[in-house]
Amino acid sequence: MRIGLRPVASPAPMGFAALAVATLLLSMLQLGWLSYGDGTHVSIAVITFAFPLQLIAGLFGFLARDAVVGTSMAVLSVTWLATGVVKVTLPVGTVTSPTLGVLTLAVALILLVPVAGGAETGKLLASTVLLAASVRFFFTAGYEFTGAQLWATVAGLVGLVLCVIALYAALALLLEDVCKRAVLPVFRRGVGSTSAWGDLRDQQGDIESEAGVRERL
Repeated sequence: MRIGLRPVASPAPMGFAALAVATLLLSMLQLGWLSYGDGTHVSIAVITFAFPLQLIAGLFGFLARDAVVGTSMAVLSVTWLATGVVKVTLPVGTVTSPTLGVLTLAVALILLVPVAGGAETGKLLASTVLLAASVRFFFTAGYEFTGAQLWATVAGLVGLVLCVIALYAALALLLEDVCKRAVLPVFRRGVGSTSAWGDLRDQQGDIESEAGVRERL
């Protein structure tokens, strides 16, 4: 049996950059920096910008054998798509949606899975971004359920923090991928550090047990 490996550029910077833009737009709407009338435009923006970029990042995350990036980006991409579609189709005069509340609460919980995976494998920067995204969706769910402005304000503020963290992660990981060394701290530990800086034997040591190689998932 022959196993072929194809090097790919890291999709994480693109995915985190798309996350930063999407959460910034939503935060500006929740904080009242954009008017209610801009809501449709925000929805269209996250559908056309964040959804495709994070979907691509998710697909290439799986191709790069990174379940943390693949899972989180895939979940986030369809979350933005669903959020945008629901917001665009809300009846005129309706601001919140309990259905969207259930969705964002579920996403907040689901994101804890790749958060745990990233922490376990030593990719602490990615875990931090995803944890912030989980908290952001939790407060967004509270706003969608209650319609209380306090929830929207907190969600918007957390979203701004998430934007900053995601932008830092995008920059740090992009520089790491381009320069082949850590220019900015990316806080890799354990397996995460070995996977980035180990030799070829470290990279392929357990490949026979990975999904797509082993007989069954």
